[in-house]
Amino acid sequence: MPPRRKPRTAPTSRLSREEPRVRGPDVPRASEVLRPDALMFLADLHRRFEHGRRGVLARRGEFRAGIRNGHRPGFPEETTSVRAADWKVPPPPEDLRDRRVEITGPVDRKMVINALNSGAQVYMADFEDSHSPLWSATIAGQANLIDAVRRRIEYVAPDGREYRLIERPATLMVRPRGWHLGERHLEVDGRPMSASLFDFGLYFFHNARELVDRGSGPYFYVPKIEHYREARLWSEVIRYSEEALGLRVGTTRVTALIETLPAAFQMDEILYELRENSAGLNCGRWDYLFSFLKQYQDRAEVVFPDRAALAMSTPFLTAYSRLLVATCHRRGAHAMGGMAAQIPIRDDPIANERAMELVRLDKEREVRAGHDGTWVAHPGLVALARSVFDAGMKAPNQISSPVTGPPVAPEELVRLPEGVVTEDGVRRNARVAVRYLESWLRGIGCVPIDHLMEDAATVEIARSQLWQWVHHRAVTESGAGVDSSLFRRLLRTEVDSLRAELARPGPTVDAAAELLREAVLAPVLEEFITVRAYAQLGEPAEGNR
Repeated sequence: MPPRRKPRTAPTSRLSREEPRVRGPDVPRASEVLRPDALMFLADLHRRFEHGRRGVLARRGEFRAGIRNGHRPGFPEETTSVRAADWKVPPPPEDLRDRRVEITGPVDRKMVINALNSGAQVYMADFEDSHSPLWSATIAGQANLIDAVRRRIEYVAPDGREYRLIERPATLMVRPRGWHLGERHLEVDGRPMSASLFDFGLYFFHNARELVDRGSGPYFYVPKIEHYREARLWSEVIRYSEEALGLRVGTTRVTALIETLPAAFQMDEILYELRENSAGLNCGRWDYLFSFLKQYQDRAEVVFPDRAALAMSTPFLTAYSRLLVATCHRRGAHAMGGMAAQIPIRDDPIANERAMELVRLDKEREVRAGHDGTWVAHPGLVALARSVFDAGMKAPNQISSPVTGPPVAPEELVRLPEGVVTEDGVRRNARVAVRYLESWLRGIGCVPIDHLMEDAATVEIARSQLWQWVHHRAVTESGAGVDSSLFRRLLRTEVDSLRAELARPGPTVDAAAELLREAVLAPVLEEFITVRAYAQLGEPAEGNR
């Protein structure tokens, strides 16, 4: 088993030491969140780890290049010793032993209180897929978490209703943005800061010591990892941050989302790189499907069916879940299940019953598969998900359960799904994508659409499917070709429908439609549509500092 490597930090002596420059507008509580010592901590993270971040991002194309050149994906040969060795991650801290229901959502003030009060064991406060990164919203989110950690968060709604924390709220975890994203509103030495380091650094700086003093700790989800090198970089950031704040090594705990195809072949390695700080792995289905399409974009024979047909019972997704559970339990780590995005349908009891039955079946599948917990997107689903896991998992988790069944072979992870493409599937992808983008451009990152709570992962799989169908000339079950003219026609219909529904349709409708149109018709599948959309997000980049 290879030894842990020393942190690969940039040679800071060669870097200029300018004061960090805030380029965002002056927003409430910015002076508290971005106080001088916090800014210097962020600048230190940038100077030490930006070089490494750029290095791991530069290598993200290797997996796709291998597929394009005929390579069959497999487990890395250079880490055979890691997979073969008998090692485990540390046992979870007391407030992360039982994670049977985790609720996720954005960091606006009311949501933070409701999620912490929801009855879930864990609330994952999300600066990533369910957060539209307006500067004001990002700063407000950090302020809300400062207040939540100190149990002083309150909210009074416009109708006078008051919201306060219950005596025993959920354990708090935080998901920063992925390595690929920047935070343009803070520059260090003339460069925008990594959004990952910005989100992580502010939360850690303000709250890590306070959480430890309260008997908890700084707990994180890290998203969009594509290689164990990226997990290693997170480990280096965490180790440095713990030392900088005088915390014991291992105080911080991290769950890595396995939501990219390359990462599915490196689950052991990702746990190993994070091992002093690991709290397990999680299945992120929509982003995983998006990544699969992105990695196989050069292969015209790879055409997925309608998104609705890609349930976790699909063989390649079942293999992904099996491998995650087996890997985590062998290493003593939590194996977290995926999201139930349904929203209670209060005005239609029959439709609501059908939706809740889908949730129940999905959660029963997860607990039978050995998952130690699951995600929900709405407080109204917590009790249902909890009842399923209470019935199927009597202990706080299933980590000690023996791993059974044959090992998952690499070819099982890339077995193509069967099914058809339909015109309704094309229309639904256009509908969801343009509606989500329009809301995101207005600063709303978690959007109810057709009784599902959608986030950025939804728009990524929807628009990547549209790209694949158009560029690889998919044929619908009726025999019609999916081409640019069909896509344009259906998009126009959905844009007209959206415009008619909005009380005051603004420029975000046309902007969202153009973003989607360009992404679907581009010659190469765009890495992340939110990167380009970020440039159009409401607030100006320049501030008054």
